[in-house]
Amino acid sequence: MKAIDNKFWKNKKVLITGFEGFLGSNLVKALLERKAKIIGMDIKTFRKETILCPQDYRKIVVYKGSVTNRSLVRDILRKHSINIIFHLAAEAIVGRSQANPLKAFKSNIAGTWEVLEAARLQGNVHAIVVASSDKAYGSHKKLPYREDAPLVANHPYDVSKSCADLITNTYFHTYGLPVAITRCGNIYGPGDFNFSRLIPDAMRSIIFNKALKIRSDGTFVRDYVYVDDIVTGYIKIAELMKKKSLSGEAFNLSDEKPIAVIKLLRGIGKFNLCGNELKYKIMNTAKYEIKKQYLSAAKARRLLGWKPGHSLREGLMKTAKWYAGYFK
Repeated sequence: MKAIDNKFWKNKKVLITGFEGFLGSNLVKALLERKAKIIGMDIKTFRKETILCPQDYRKIVVYKGSVTNRSLVRDILRKHSINIIFHLAAEAIVGRSQANPLKAFKSNIAGTWEVLEAARLQGNVHAIVVASSDKAYGSHKKLPYREDAPLVANHPYDVSKSCADLITNTYFHTYGLPVAITRCGNIYGPGDFNFSRLIPDAMRSIIFNKALKIRSDGTFVRDYVYVDDIVTGYIKIAELMKKKSLSGEAFNLSDEKPIAVIKLLRGIGKFNLCGNELKYKIMNTAKYEIKKQYLSAAKARRLLGWKPGHSLREGLMKTAKWYAGYFK
């Protein structure tokens, strides 16, 4: 994988929406190491559940608020003359989106157009990377999903991401905004406190010697990507936006090694975290979830020189070690 250009990032003014979330906080750390000037915006700030430390916060300009707050978003862009935007803020939990679809639509759809419109009016933003999801594709028989597959989502979270993708495309095709879209496999790694997700919940269940409840029947197939590799992909997209004319493009980021839930859990169980075995119970209560969904990352390999730097085993070992330290 081609190395990140540290000189490119030095003193770049970077807005990260959702900067305290799982992906956002890992992205913050990577960019701080490269001397970027980070402006962070999140609906909650200075959370206990984050990998960011006090030293990190001292290097960040922090704003508390929603990306649907039009005046706040525009004020941030004007005040800081933002060069690059990573738009990560979203309702990211499928179950919550099903329970409260309007909240998901407001955050994921309206939040996206407010950020893009602010960038359009500001006029000097060089690159905008918008976080989408593999769920934006909906369900397709042809696997793996490629970036030119139609967006045919049917359910609240999935549709919110499809809509955000289309809005992002609008701002490129109509206004020439320098935008790119990311659609990732299931991201895992240190700092994921959303325990409704499979890997964090499995790690926690082993550590506390409790049975993991599996919502599906255990045969659902997904691809899983270590968070550091996703961070590198995001950084490379922004870095190469102008150089390689990436505006208007979408990129799948995947390890291209799909695996069934039960097989994944057996692999995690072999780590014998805290001397405990992984016990699980199949609930088979999942609704509106796609049986098989995984991505081709051929385009990212070709245009970005990107590929995962961690095998699934390596990534899971690092993740297990982190959770064991966190919960001790």
